[in-house]
Amino acid sequence: MRNIWKKALSCGALIAGALMMTGCLAGRYMCNYALLPEEHGNDIEGDRAKTEGRYPGILAWYDGLHEKGVFRDTTMTGENGYKLHAVYAPADGPAEGTAVVVHGYTDNHICFLNLVRMYRDSLHYNVMVPDLHYHGYSEGRAVQMGWLDRLDVRRWAEMAHDIWNDDFLVVHGVSMGGATTMMLSGDDLPPYFRAFIDDCGYSSVWNQFAHNLKDSFHLPPFPVLNSASIVCKHRYGWGFKEASSLKQLAKCDRPMLFIHGENDDFVPTADVYKNYEAKTHGYKEMWIAPGSEHAMAYKDHPAAYTEHVRQFLKKAKSL
Repeated sequence: MRNIWKKALSCGALIAGALMMTGCLAGRYMCNYALLPEEHGNDIEGDRAKTEGRYPGILAWYDGLHEKGVFRDTTMTGENGYKLHAVYAPADGPAEGTAVVVHGYTDNHICFLNLVRMYRDSLHYNVMVPDLHYHGYSEGRAVQMGWLDRLDVRRWAEMAHDIWNDDFLVVHGVSMGGATTMMLSGDDLPPYFRAFIDDCGYSSVWNQFAHNLKDSFHLPPFPVLNSASIVCKHRYGWGFKEASSLKQLAKCDRPMLFIHGENDDFVPTADVYKNYEAKTHGYKEMWIAPGSEHAMAYKDHPAAYTEHVRQFLKKAKSL
């Protein structure tokens, strides 16, 4: 009987060891898969073609202004020592404020020129448009999923304030940029950070990766995500659970507009309700874009999108 128990314990230990090893290997793969994608906003020509396909004529608008020196390129050294890139331009007419537009996962500053044009031409805002760490023309080690990006976006906003000296600045992000915006909103910020707009951002990196793991690989979070988070912490200095929009929103007391597509299944529409409820201090609004999939709210409803943003900013200025 004792021998049977010894064999059973030995077998159990071997199985546990094998599972731990499998989890570690799978976690390392998951970390590489998620944070070191082959495409990470570095295919500028491909993204130009994609953006032009969605918004015909927008590249002629941007390139023309860039050639005239209205849009200018600039760089800075990010929090971790890498050179980061952005473009910026003054408002078309007397400025109503300044907008920092933040792109999504594997995108770059080209991908949301629609919002840049909306702010500059329709709403008359100065615009600052960064390439996040490891995206576009910016250097970096890996995708930061918004958590460390929020520190860089703060510095871009501070640079914009130094250029235009506005007392009203809005940060507007889409997808990972939306998460970056929410994560930034809970920090202790200068008073000219007056408003935030999240378009289809996730509630936390852990929740988003758990959804992706189930959707793409039909796997539960444990043990792969736990292992991947440990790898990320060791390599890049942050873990998946600390990178939380929900925790940061709980500390945010400045106005925020939440936008999400009704049919978003990449960042599930359910996330916007979690995000909205997490913000318990200060003014907030929510708009669910009818029938829209991930990051398509503006594409599907440009007039309504612009008007929701316009009215929200008007309200934020009155507070």
